[in-house]
Amino acid sequence: MEIKRIGIDARLYGPLGKGLGRYTQEITDNIIRLDTQNEYVVFLCRENFAEFECDGKRIKKVLADVRWYSLVEQIIIPFLIMKNKIDLMHFPHFNVPLFCPAKFIVTIHDLILTRFPSARATTLAPLIYKIKNIGYKLIISSAIKRARKIITVSEFTKNDIVNYFRADPEKIIVTYEGVADFNKDGGMSAGIDSRFFLYVGNAYPHKNLEGLVEVFNRINKERHDLKLIFVGKEDYFYKRIKDSAQDNKNIIFAGYVPDNELKEYYKKAVAYVFPSFYEGFGLPPLEAMAYGCPVASSDKASMPEILGDAALFFNPEDKNDFENKLNLILEDENLRNELIWKGYDRVKKYSWIDCVEKTLAIYREGLR
Repeated sequence: MEIKRIGIDARLYGPLGKGLGRYTQEITDNIIRLDTQNEYVVFLCRENFAEFECDGKRIKKVLADVRWYSLVEQIIIPFLIMKNKIDLMHFPHFNVPLFCPAKFIVTIHDLILTRFPSARATTLAPLIYKIKNIGYKLIISSAIKRARKIITVSEFTKNDIVNYFRADPEKIIVTYEGVADFNKDGGMSAGIDSRFFLYVGNAYPHKNLEGLVEVFNRINKERHDLKLIFVGKEDYFYKRIKDSAQDNKNIIFAGYVPDNELKEYYKKAVAYVFPSFYEGFGLPPLEAMAYGCPVASSDKASMPEILGDAALFFNPEDKNDFENKLNLILEDENLRNELIWKGYDRVKKYSWIDCVEKTLAIYREGLR
């Protein structure tokens, strides 16, 4: 069989890209190990170039130090694809150049920018944001139309793409994400003695962290020893949440936490709380389940599909329901134990190896 050259846009590889970074890293690391036939060109930015290691024989690293969502990206990335003679390109995010000189596959994780086009979700000036939003719609619709195949991470997102963009459902393949094994990194103590709720992830407006703070403040009036811990790298959006929570000393912002310490937070939390209005997949609650942490989750978007019966669901738009469910998970030890065991069983459904094997099959089909 003829050897092909496959490119992966890995500029979001690793912690730099948050949830997208985890997906990009798992796909890149595992697919080059699984596919021993084809050659791979991995495009990285300056921040993660050294982080990705390869032997340099069948795998080539290329510096593509261009910011995603930029105008320059539209010029430089196609040039690098041509220069490296790529037969098939995989974009693990929607930002496919309008002119891509090779066959390509795109992964679309969600339609958050379509469903939540809010100026609160950006640091840009309103006019610039509107222009960028028009550009986003042009780029994602073009990517959906021209892609050989579209990978997405849930049936919910597949249906969203079909309904919103009138895409061909036969062209869209669902590959569920996996759950990382943090045990390989050893362990560290989280150093927390009090009972606490845990949230891990970013603080974009659709995550509904202001709603979580409001509900926690209600609960905290009766349960003075309870804490709420946010884990996530501080940025403009987390600073905004900090401002809304500054009067409550029981709300703790831990910042970025490495994986070997993060698993201890999961193990010690009384529950992981996921209040999001919209998710294409939702990896952190599955990570929580993998480490024996009961999960209370929003019942919106993909969450019922992904978490099944292994989470206690609440309506994030109904503060009373939200509060009642958090009180229930605090008070009912039998419920917590039931959720823990259901969680252990649920995460068996999600494997990065399965995801990568399906992705490789999509590559092979895309090369035809």
